[in-house]
Amino acid sequence: MEKIVIAALAALFVTSCTQTRSSSELEPIPGSITYGGQPRTKLTKSPIGSTFSHTFLDTTGNGWSETYQIQADRSLKLIARRRTVDFTLDPGGRL
Repeated sequence: MEKIVIAALAALFVTSCTQTRSSSELEPIPGSITYGGQPRTKLTKSPIGSTFSHTFLDTTGNGWSETYQIQADRSLKLIARRRTVDFTLDPGGRL
């Protein structure tokens, strides 16, 4: 029973920490692919409109996962960002 309660609390915590915003609100943060401008290299073989994810740690150690979409001019558009959380178990297997 205790494991079920811990798992439920962990799931609730993860969903409460997730941040997804509309693309019009998103600005690149340090660690984002487009932070400081578009990258020099272009994804020429990827289909226009396709998406991919990029995960990284920011300067304070928080984990982030971003989703980018390839535009018609081969630039990247940041369309979603969410914070990722890693859970660390103690030696007894508890959170």
